[in-house]
Amino acid sequence: MNYIDWIVVGIYAAGLIWLSWHLSKGQTTTEDYYLGGKTFKWWQVGLSTMATQLGAVSFISAPAFVGLRENGGLQWLTYEFAVPLAMILLVVVIFPPLYKSGVISIYTYLEKRFNRLTRQLLSGVFQFSRAFAAGITVYAVAIVLEAVFQIPLWVNIVVVGIIALLYDYLGGMKAVVISDVIQMGILFLGFLLCSWFAWQLLGGWEIFLENLDRDRLTAVDFSGHGFGDGSEFGFWPMLLGGFFLYAAYYGCDQSQAQRILASMNMKEVRKALVFNGLARFPTVLLYCVMGLLIGTFALMTPEFLGLIPADRPDYMVPYFIVTYLPHGLIGLLVAAIMAAAMSSLDSALNSLSAATVEDFVIPAKEARPTADEQFSLSKKYTIFWGVICVLLAFAAGNIAPTVIEAINKIGSLFYGPIIATFVLGMLTTSITGRAVNLGIVAGVVFNLILWLFFDGFIFWFWWNFTGFAVTVLVAFVMSRIQPGTVSEDVLVDLSVIEKRPLETIVLGLYFVLIVSFSVSLAFVF
Repeated sequence: MNYIDWIVVGIYAAGLIWLSWHLSKGQTTTEDYYLGGKTFKWWQVGLSTMATQLGAVSFISAPAFVGLRENGGLQWLTYEFAVPLAMILLVVVIFPPLYKSGVISIYTYLEKRFNRLTRQLLSGVFQFSRAFAAGITVYAVAIVLEAVFQIPLWVNIVVVGIIALLYDYLGGMKAVVISDVIQMGILFLGFLLCSWFAWQLLGGWEIFLENLDRDRLTAVDFSGHGFGDGSEFGFWPMLLGGFFLYAAYYGCDQSQAQRILASMNMKEVRKALVFNGLARFPTVLLYCVMGLLIGTFALMTPEFLGLIPADRPDYMVPYFIVTYLPHGLIGLLVAAIMAAAMSSLDSALNSLSAATVEDFVIPAKEARPTADEQFSLSKKYTIFWGVICVLLAFAAGNIAPTVIEAINKIGSLFYGPIIATFVLGMLTTSITGRAVNLGIVAGVVFNLILWLFFDGFIFWFWWNFTGFAVTVLVAFVMSRIQPGTVSEDVLVDLSVIEKRPLETIVLGLYFVLIVSFSVSLAFVF
């Protein structure tokens, strides 16, 4: 990197901070700070959500998996198969009652339906897992930037942490959503630029196809089931496990659900969810193609391949950027990588603050704080979690080397029981708080047993399904053994559960389309 690149990075960082300061004007309430006054349109919420999901790890690790990593390839696409189906559940069942309830923390709803223990149990799980994941994401990006661009590790962590904290602290959810939209645009531009330069260096489409490893085009494995066969991308575990994972992540994880609840109305919520259901696959396909292009070029170019450590294929894209792109664009794409890390961190900070204040701080006080006091608490706990996440990023080097997998495994321990709790609360009238709490514990413990004693035999994606099934089963059994009274005024008005045949049909057909397309890739090229 030279001074031109640093100027580009500096302008980007300064622009984010100025934007957040501008957006902070007029904010006086926690609804302004946490939900942006519910002023967002569907495309803003949709792009912001995608920016967090398709962040730094996607920009760096996914193309390396597809193009260079041993046993890699387009099977990465199977991660996306369940997304359209999960969106159907969210559009029809989860978000209509959540949005109508007017909550800031989605776990507040659980206290209304079950009890405070349910609320604080799941809120606590969210805070632990999201802070851990945010810290690890920042660390994972920092070590790549250190190795390739010679930016010291501590500088990466501090710069990303401080910038994200500043614009989140100043602008709240408005800054998170608007900055994420900008960051998504830069990431998308980065995918296109890297793909174009790789295609040019290869010498065109024909040379690319002649040298492409055809084994990497196999995307779907219908024979793999993830039970003792060593398969990690079998169709059924990726579909069933992925369905509960994505339903829980988009609908029952505060960091994602909070910005969806910031939409102007329920119509915009539906559009944002359908947009994610339709737009994620082509976006993922784009960076998979980028991975194939750069990976094929690396295998054809020994001097470039020699730059990439054999045990660190994740360095493929950053080394390509610094070696083959002109200055100025290098700075823009470094900013894109940092932006991708910030898009994960900013949403984490705002949602962690919301969950802490709404689920623990305010309920612990004898008298509900005034609006001004709540607003002050919101900003105070944003700073608190910013410091915690940065400290976790510094400590991440002492965690197991497969930290990204560890994040996904920890999430899969809990996601099944979490989505089960919301579904039981919304679709049943007899499940009591005690029964669902025992179900949550049973679901997590069952998954933990699978991890400790059957890891390697049962693919961890299945935990999202098993956690859901065990939680539902135990909750129903306990409600029969120890029936309780469920007050009518806390039950969901089932009339708000929407029948959306158009969205259901569109998303269902789209699922069939993307699976068929993925299967055909191995035969077409």
